[in-house]
Amino acid sequence: MEFQISDKQKKDVFVSVFQVLKNCSSIISCTFEEELLHIQGMDKSHICLFDVKLNKTWFNSYNISEKKIISFDSNIFHSIISTKSENQSFNFKMDSDNEDTLHIDFVTNAVKVEEDKNETKENKGKKEDKKNEKKVKKVKNTNDKENKQFKKFFKIPLTENDYNELSIPESEYDAEFTLSSKNIDDIFTQLNLFGNDIIINCSEENIYLTTNGVTGEMRVEIPIDDVSSYSIVEGEEIELTYSLIYLNKMCITNKLTEEVEFSLSNEFPMKILYPLGEDSSISFYMAPKISDD
Repeated sequence: MEFQISDKQKKDVFVSVFQVLKNCSSIISCTFEEELLHIQGMDKSHICLFDVKLNKTWFNSYNISEKKIISFDSNIFHSIISTKSENQSFNFKMDSDNEDTLHIDFVTNAVKVEEDKNETKENKGKKEDKKNEKKVKKVKNTNDKENKQFKKFFKIPLTENDYNELSIPESEYDAEFTLSSKNIDDIFTQLNLFGNDIIINCSEENIYLTTNGVTGEMRVEIPIDDVSSYSIVEGEEIELTYSLIYLNKMCITNKLTEEVEFSLSNEFPMKILYPLGEDSSISFYMAPKISDD
């Protein structure tokens, strides 16, 4: 089992994925199949379910000969991959003779440095200019040594995780909308200052996000013309309440994608989708809070 990520943007996304997942669960189980990496789990209160699918084409290299499930401490894993340097690739592998350990290597990508060989007629044959040129080269070599990115090698022990993957059926939702992840992250952070729960109300004209508590009430009105996409069952109005604390802690981030998709229904848990491209995504499912009335 071996796979590699060398693309800078995907490395950042990979780190951000586990930054979110470690807030959901201290132990993460990864299912490696020939065509994709699948990660699924729930928080300890069983309020939120996360489902990650990374297609083999999302990786720079992905060599899985047979299905393999491994589990590890999500905090340790995130700490390791957070030590990456900009020009280093993630190399993950597991030896067949030692299946209790996952090897993580950071290898510096080959960067071709081209020196400027253009010379002007004025400094040809001038000793003083040659001395200056040597000084410049010497300084450059010194900087190269200072910025050297050394190889790093890690080992993380694998553990057991008593979790059975759930089959998530395709569902028809009553309302769906897409917003900028930056905007929704800012809004949810502000809402969290005033209450612990969020009421999401969707109609044919607007989307309302409301919270209230001892410090007051905050209500955000989002006209449907200001969202990237919006659909709702004709004549339908949806009002559902969710834990704002869990949403902020586990589901809402602006580090994965530029936009985030919300799907709501009176019959199913809310779905929050971050499309990662190349048939890859991370989804969160959260059940609404039931009113005491």
